[in-house]
Amino acid sequence: MRLSKKLANLCATLLKISFAVGVCAAASAGAHSFFCRTYSAEADGRAECVMELATGSTLHARNEMAELPMASTTKIMTALIIIEDCDPNEVITVPDEAIGVEGSSIYLRRGEKISVKDLLYGLMLRSGNDSATALAIHHSGGIAEFAEVMNERAARAGAVQTHFSNPSGLPADDHYTTARDLCIIACEAMKNARFKEIVSSRSYAGEYRSFVNKNKMLSLVEGANGIKTGYTMRAGRCLVSSAERNGMDVVCVVLNCPDMYERSQKLIESAFSGYELKEIKGDRVFMCGGLPCTTRNTQTILLKKGSKIRTECVAFECKSRTNAGDVAGRLEIYCENNLIFSADLYSIITRDKIF
Repeated sequence: MRLSKKLANLCATLLKISFAVGVCAAASAGAHSFFCRTYSAEADGRAECVMELATGSTLHARNEMAELPMASTTKIMTALIIIEDCDPNEVITVPDEAIGVEGSSIYLRRGEKISVKDLLYGLMLRSGNDSATALAIHHSGGIAEFAEVMNERAARAGAVQTHFSNPSGLPADDHYTTARDLCIIACEAMKNARFKEIVSSRSYAGEYRSFVNKNKMLSLVEGANGIKTGYTMRAGRCLVSSAERNGMDVVCVVLNCPDMYERSQKLIESAFSGYELKEIKGDRVFMCGGLPCTTRNTQTILLKKGSKIRTECVAFECKSRTNAGDVAGRLEIYCENNLIFSADLYSIITRDKIF
């Protein structure tokens, strides 16, 4: 009996090692994936994901596909929808449903007049659940209706393992995301200039209300510019953070992370120390099948610092005549024999085929 148990444990250990090696190999083969991870029995619900904003490349991941509650980081999606769909200067009357909402609050009063803009700052700087309720009802007429909009918007962004049931992040069985999905949503939000302005503000003095941002990351990390904290007993401590240095934006998600500030700081610093962006100018000329070509638009690629890249131009079959502006081939960039970028090459001259 004891021998059988030891044998079973040995098999389980070998299986874990084999799986971890396979995952790392698969990760190294991906064009937009730069991380290598291992799994262990301590995969206890803690999840992490780090992405570079411009390229969408994943720099680090741990349990990133696990479906977990996300507490008030939910409000990232709420704010993005309101910013996209509503007039920030509109003044609304606080609905009765927003009074005395459970959890964090900006203490809205029954019948109070307040602008959408002030509610947005109260939502993101102070995590007001009452603010989330007021905004959701203003947008869609009800919480359930707004949740449908949230789910549609998440799907459009590519967050396919996420389901919202409320705008604030209060616990519910059908309210969950993954670290990867939340990182995708956060990247989408941080591309919105108005959203970025709100979450990067350390304080706000509005017409109706004033707030101080409770997100400590703004003071802990160089270049920090957002974005949202979260906590419930069910979700644990959650943090979505972002920082920008030398034109490179890093977005970091940690879910159910007791040391969320320290861990996020470490992950962000690791991303900046390990990776850099390179630009391929849109007017740079590449010779492709004897034709001078460009990519037309400036392209950005993400590289591990110190890595060597190889550039290849793959010419398409030549037509009897190539006009300026025609696609003549593909630009391919390799790093350590892995294809990390490709783009169409456009001829900048007109030329007849030489037979």
